[in-house]
Amino acid sequence: MKYLVMLGDGMADYPCPGLGDKTPLEAAYKPCMDYLAKNGFCASVMTVPEGMVPESDTANLAVLGYDPKIYSKGRSPLEATSMGLEMRPGDTAFRTNIVTLSDLGEPYGDKIIIDHSSGEISTEEARELIAAVDAALGDSRRRFFTGISYRHCMLWENAPGSGISEKIYDFSRPHDILGRRIGPYLPAGEIGEVYRELMEKSFDILSKHPVNLKRVAEGKRPANSIWFWSPGVKPKLENFKERFGVKATVICAVDLIKGIGLCAGMDAPKVEGATGGAVTDFAAKGRAAIDAFRNGSDFVYIHVEAPDECGHQGDAPLKVSAIEHIDSEILTPVKEYLDGTGEPYRILLMPDHPTPVSLRTHTRESVPFVIYDNSHIREGVSCYCEKSCAGLGFYPDGTSVIKLLFGMETA
Repeated sequence: MKYLVMLGDGMADYPCPGLGDKTPLEAAYKPCMDYLAKNGFCASVMTVPEGMVPESDTANLAVLGYDPKIYSKGRSPLEATSMGLEMRPGDTAFRTNIVTLSDLGEPYGDKIIIDHSSGEISTEEARELIAAVDAALGDSRRRFFTGISYRHCMLWENAPGSGISEKIYDFSRPHDILGRRIGPYLPAGEIGEVYRELMEKSFDILSKHPVNLKRVAEGKRPANSIWFWSPGVKPKLENFKERFGVKATVICAVDLIKGIGLCAGMDAPKVEGATGGAVTDFAAKGRAAIDAFRNGSDFVYIHVEAPDECGHQGDAPLKVSAIEHIDSEILTPVKEYLDGTGEPYRILLMPDHPTPVSLRTHTRESVPFVIYDNSHIREGVSCYCEKSCAGLGFYPDGTSVIKLLFGMETA
């Protein structure tokens, strides 16, 4: 038996006026997804436990069968693992976005956060900016490392607030406060002021950097400040193969998901052309998944960030397009490959959480899922979407879906 998980990050949504009051999933032309829904088991699941923040680390851990209440230690250590960083004893990892703030001469606290991704800045440009930040603000205990696009990492040995409690500081997530004055969301208090000072200093460094001066001249958004969030210590995940008895591969472009895979003992090949943004090489992920099956993997987990980025941008048509690309360039060719092998297989199709374009951030609500078994055709629904799956069953525990996929629980 082969197993495929097709996860569209943030794919679930609310009805959009610009789409005729349909959600992006309802509006998209996605014949393969709809085929799975028509012939598979459909329901809804809550991937984020009550009281936890609806983040991709929490939700994807649950989908992979790891209880977030036990295993979630912040997304940053997972990203650091993916980046190949060695966390020293006492190190805390911090997600370090480079964001776009308004630059009208106002005090730092009065600036408006315009873009959490700095226009999906290229990794090549970001590398120069993070190097400048590290040169100015790094030291023997505190180091800055380049990730992908706007997503980067700071490692800090014995960071302020560490050792007091597992939660160092409750940093605001930048994609939650787009369009707002940052003052109320900046770190505060004796511990927080240390982090705020670094963020404010970074603005002075980055706003004058040649990379950003060039971006502004070209009409692009400058990456003019760092923004810390989701700190954590190195996690320990049980080996996925030992838990479920399958050789597993994760296909992704973002360090967070790759880090989860590596910590769980999965293969995580680099996919050329996959950016972790709204503009990416979808077909490359399909080819990588097929290669993983050909190379002996029994379980392939494909994660696509594009719908989530479209949600953060508030762009409903672009989100529809991303879903259609997933359907035609990833899901369809991988399913055709699996059909051609003649082997039994199962496909799990789902988002990790909603990212409504009207809110431009994640929400903690149930998401629709489909489990399709090519040897056990069912009578499902005509459209894979939030509304169709909502009345067909509800699972309050996000770890249920992997058990359903592997037949450990009965659908």
